[in-house]
Amino acid sequence: MKLYIKYMVSLRCKMVVKEALNELGLHYVMVDLGTVEIMEDLTEKQREALKRTLLLSGLELMDDKKAMLIEKIKNVIIEMVHYTDEVPKINFSDYISDKLRMDYTYMSKLFSEVKGITIEQFIIFHKIERVKELLLYDELSLTQISYMLNYSSVAHLSKQFKKVTGLTPSYFKQLKSRKRNTLDSI
Repeated sequence: MKLYIKYMVSLRCKMVVKEALNELGLHYVMVDLGTVEIMEDLTEKQREALKRTLLLSGLELMDDKKAMLIEKIKNVIIEMVHYTDEVPKINFSDYISDKLRMDYTYMSKLFSEVKGITIEQFIIFHKIERVKELLLYDELSLTQISYMLNYSSVAHLSKQFKKVTGLTPSYFKQLKSRKRNTLDSI
């Protein structure tokens, strides 16, 4: 049985979900960002218990098909930007459509209606958070970061960074209290 979990955006979330399933005596086949596959069918009592347990950790078991699709889209983007060594060189729309095997136009329209921002804006916000993270690590140059995140140039990255944060990447790097957002708050 496949379950969909909202706000499951990190490896720590995956651990929390695994613990919750173990506590309830449920056997999982796969636990991935936003998706869990278990061997059993859930009874209504088990579903409610899992729902309560997940809510205590800030996660939410989803029932609504549209909400599930939105979470799938978000998780594909988060995985693409934060958990790969290099952002794919193809169009994001093609990448997301291929991953989810759905029409991008439909997904884009639904995402905008529900989230109030476009998929492109959501990707940009996540790319900027990834840039912040990489700047904090101080292991890569801005040129390397722009290449890794598939920007056309350092100037393009810098312009987008300033538009989102109000700061240049070099000024952000110099700040003593560099503020990053959590993935689920974006």
